[in-house]
Amino acid sequence: MLLSPAAERSQDSLLSVLWEILEDQSHHELFGLELGSGTGQHVVHFAQEMPFVTWQPSDIKEESRNSIRAYIGATKAKTVLEPVYLDASEPWEKWAGLPQSSCDIIIAINLLQYSAFSTAEPYAINGTITPICNEQLDQTLRQMNPEWGLPDIDVLRQLAFSNGMRMERMSRSVLNMVCDASVTSAKASKPRN
Repeated sequence: MLLSPAAERSQDSLLSVLWEILEDQSHHELFGLELGSGTGQHVVHFAQEMPFVTWQPSDIKEESRNSIRAYIGATKAKTVLEPVYLDASEPWEKWAGLPQSSCDIIIAINLLQYSAFSTAEPYAINGTITPICNEQLDQTLRQMNPEWGLPDIDVLRQLAFSNGMRMERMSRSVLNMVCDASVTSAKASKPRN
C-alpha cells in the first residue's frame, strides 16, 4: 500500500468541496470517476463518507492500481470498484469502455499538471498565476518535463465543454492548501504519470 502525506493532509478539504457540490444529490445514486487515483487514499476516503457515490478509480501505473486494491481491501470500501487502466490523455472512447454519459462526477486531483497542454499557459486565471507557490510549482514541473506544468483554467473549461462536461467550481482554499504541499512533493517524489 502506497502512502502520500499530501493526500492524507488534503482529503478532508477535498471531501468538503465535494459535499458542497453534491449535497443536493445525496439522495441519488451517483457514479464518480477519479482520473489518476494514485495511492487510492482519496477515493477510499470519499467512498467512506459518501456512500451514495460508486467510485471508479483509475491510473496508468500498475503500482498505483495495486495500492488502490490494497486500500479497498483494508477499508472494506463497498462503493469503490476495481481500479482500471485509464490514460486520461487518450480520447474519451478509450477510457476503460466508459460511456460518456455514465459519469456524474469526474475528478482529477494532482493530475493535470503532469499532462501535456501544448496550448496552455501556466496555471492562470485571466493570465495571472497566483499564489507564488504555483509559479514555483509550474517551474519545477516544466524542468522535469517541458510538456508538464499547470494548465490555464480557460483551456480546461474549453476542453471540458468540448467533451460535454463543465467545470463546476474552483475552490480557492483547497487550491492554496494543496499548493503549499505541492512544491515540496513535486521536488521530492516522482510524478505518477
